[in-house]
Amino acid sequence: MFLSVFDLFKIGIGPSSSHTMGPMTAGHQFLKELKDGQWPRPHNAKVTRIKAYLHGSLAFTGIGHATDRAVILGLCGFLPANIDPNNMDTLLAKVNEEHKIRPSGHPAYDFDPKADLVMDRKVALPGHANGLAFEALDRDDRVLLRRVYYSIGGGFIVTEEELNATRVSGGKAPADDNVPYPFATAKAMLEMSAKSGLSIAEMKRANEETRMSRVELDAGLDKIWDAMRSCIERGLTQEGIMPGGLNVRRRAKQLHDRLNEEWRQNRHNPLLANDWLSVYAMAVNEENAAGGRVVTAPTNGAAGVVPAVMRYYLHFHEDADQKGIRDFLLTSSAVGGIIKHNASISGAEVGCQGEVGSASAMAAAGLAAVLGGTSEQIENAAEIALEHHLGMTCDPIAGLVQVPCIERNALGAVKAVTGASLAVKGDGTHFVPLDACIETMRQTGVDMNERYKETSLGGLAVNVVEC
Repeated sequence: MFLSVFDLFKIGIGPSSSHTMGPMTAGHQFLKELKDGQWPRPHNAKVTRIKAYLHGSLAFTGIGHATDRAVILGLCGFLPANIDPNNMDTLLAKVNEEHKIRPSGHPAYDFDPKADLVMDRKVALPGHANGLAFEALDRDDRVLLRRVYYSIGGGFIVTEEELNATRVSGGKAPADDNVPYPFATAKAMLEMSAKSGLSIAEMKRANEETRMSRVELDAGLDKIWDAMRSCIERGLTQEGIMPGGLNVRRRAKQLHDRLNEEWRQNRHNPLLANDWLSVYAMAVNEENAAGGRVVTAPTNGAAGVVPAVMRYYLHFHEDADQKGIRDFLLTSSAVGGIIKHNASISGAEVGCQGEVGSASAMAAAGLAAVLGGTSEQIENAAEIALEHHLGMTCDPIAGLVQVPCIERNALGAVKAVTGASLAVKGDGTHFVPLDACIETMRQTGVDMNERYKETSLGGLAVNVVEC
């Protein structure tokens, strides 16, 4: 299935793409279907009340991941890309006070968050760990419309019907034949690159330009990078305690100030590149933890890796330019699309290997590309980065995207740069193909205990005493 670069890099809000952006989008989609009215109902039946149910990982870590807030905002008619983070608290306070939601183009519906937003930790929906359902009821509490959605990672949502259709077809959507280079595996990507003589970025660009003009594509890529860069810059200026109750302090600004002081004094620092990488990644994920505006890359929990490596590229490479930024994003999205198509980018499905591991592979591929790597070297870079995240669990303390998530992004960025450097110094030949590594990640996720898949029931989440 063709995945656009704009599917993998989506501008939205923190702290979680699967727990915040996906559920908000699902709530918005439910409203749209409700308004369309293309569903059976008793004569003269009128919707007066809305209920929402969170299941699985969404129920276990929903409060820490702000899923409750996201669902309410989605039912108020907002989408992650267009809501102003500065207005969210006011909007939520109004719903809590009035016990009503007032989406544009709809009548007001009764909605008491305490009664009508149900965290069901006992019943998991069968399709995916991140399941949620919405019901529209009349004044006699008859359910007039019920819809089930799954938030499958990276802000993507599918309906129950869409998920079932995919399973009937063998578990994976078919490759899109309406693009010139419909690669669904790394092997096919390399074969098409060799046959066409095009780079991975050039093939990805050709695919994208079947949907939009070159001018539109470049403007969209530039908008993604502008959002990433703005997130880094804001993260480097903020201080204080992050929300959620863990009393975790922001560190990016303090670290950035120290690095700038070392830079001005020309102090020798053998870890300089790693330090800058880390502070850029942490700046993004501190913003994400605070509910700020971020870009899924491919998820919010892993949103710091790709921007950090791109900023590193601009910082330390004299020949870095805007074309390089665009090629970086195109190459990264090509690899991210393969991972999502053949495995998962959802922490609730395969653990953090699917989030930070995938992000590190995408960043390594993008950096290898702009460093002049061949298609084989790019594929090798992605494999190295992903291989050394295999088995990583998702165990956020208190369900917050803070510990260990923020530092994991820093280390994911370091691994990405290391992977790219190793790959471009080789000739592209290596023992483990990227496709085999992706399949290993999928199998590892299947075998992984549910306690380690974004439920906060295992790992650091239960072995660190909350303060």
